[in-house]
Amino acid sequence: MAQLVMAAATPHNPLLWRTMREPMPDDLTRVAANFALIGDTMRELGVDVIIEVGTDHVRQFFSDNCPAFIIGKADSYHGTFENEVRTFGMEYCEVVGHRELADHIAGRTVLTDAIDFAVSHEWRLDHGFIIPLAYTTPAFDIPVVPIHVNATLPPLPRPERFAALGRHLAESVRTWESDARVALLTSGHMATEIGGPRQFMGAGSPDPEFDRDAVSWFRNGDLDAALRGCTYERVMAAGNVTYQHVNIITALAAMESRPADLAEATESRYASSPFFLWRNA
Repeated sequence: MAQLVMAAATPHNPLLWRTMREPMPDDLTRVAANFALIGDTMRELGVDVIIEVGTDHVRQFFSDNCPAFIIGKADSYHGTFENEVRTFGMEYCEVVGHRELADHIAGRTVLTDAIDFAVSHEWRLDHGFIIPLAYTTPAFDIPVVPIHVNATLPPLPRPERFAALGRHLAESVRTWESDARVALLTSGHMATEIGGPRQFMGAGSPDPEFDRDAVSWFRNGDLDAALRGCTYERVMAAGNVTYQHVNIITALAAMESRPADLAEATESRYASSPFFLWRNA
């Protein structure tokens, strides 16, 4: 059977693509090192396939048709979008898909009882997916199963649904008849505000208390506390786009609530960056 050898969470701030370059700015050194650590861990553990959980930023899926959970079943995916090339200097890329694992996760004949996935056979991945891959697998040489989770457009899935997704992904890997070594990579936020009065306040986080609490949930492997702390009201009070933090709960649940080997809200000129890593092998 296949093995889920690691899980991780990273930020996906596209502004990093312009600023995190050599000579590395002092305030971004730790961000670059944490991305490198997660990429090195993938190579050390011999990862064959990545399941990537992220959120499209209203580019592929809109308010008139935005499934809560949608899985990619394409052989390859285009990245990224024209405005992200123009505004952030990101480069167009191609990401290889993994149809067999996507079929197994989604259920080929009957929808799973834990998560009812919508499916997509044609998908353009935005920075929420491309930035984590670009920094951890810059050659884009590991096949990916992308899963969009709606963490932007009401009505939003409850945090408990993200935990159910994590358990379902772990079980799917365990029951996949393959010798593949699989990584779960989630893409999210700590407390973050975009376009509001607390954006880029100079000291990073718009809500340091939320970040401290959130880091402790993952450092201690406390899934119950993470779920209690991620009510819609509390998360939105931490910043207007903080809800993508709940994506990281997927990784904690997939790792059966084990304490993370790395749990950090890395400070920089931007909002604090989530870096969480579990080794499972």
